Amino acid sequence: MRGRQAGFTLIEMMVTVAVILILAAIALPSFFGESRKAKALSEVQPMFSDLRIRLEQFLQENGHYPPTIGESTLHPSGAPGTARRPINPLPTEWTDIKVRISGADQVSCGYTWATGPANGGIIGTQAAAFGFTTPTTDWYYLLAVCDMDGDPALLSYYFASSTDPVIQKHNEGS
Repeated sequence: MRGRQAGFTLIEMMVTVAVILILAAIALPSFFGESRKAKALSEVQPMFSDLRIRLEQFLQENGHYPPTIGESTLHPSGAPGTARRPINPLPTEWTDIKVRISGADQVSCGYTWATGPANGGIIGTQAAAFGFTTPTTDWYYLLAVCDMDGDPALLSYYFASSTDPVIQKHNEGS
């Protein structure tokens, strides 16, 4: 009599490997997406914090916010990409409000702000997409544009304003 051998058949091994590959194919994009989101937010939060402080300080010292830069003038200039770009030298508009970059000297996103008087000023298309309307007091909003996934057709937008400092996101991690 021949003894029974224990073990897995080739079919069982192939099914197991196929199931593992399917699970990995589902999990990995999710993991990388969360990683891109965290990377972008970890850059945007301190940058917005510093810009917010400087804009409020300018208001206290001058009685109004600095002139608007607008949504079309991002710093660093050029289209955002996955490659990090140097933040320095800062443009004149940034040094005029005494921006001090703390932390990294390179960034992945482009940044700008817009300002306006109470019940007036020009709201850009991205600010309107976030539901921003002109408040009854002088105002500003901050905008960051990022390309975290290398696809320039779909960008991430981060937004905060003088009326709502919570960072809002569109296409986060893209």
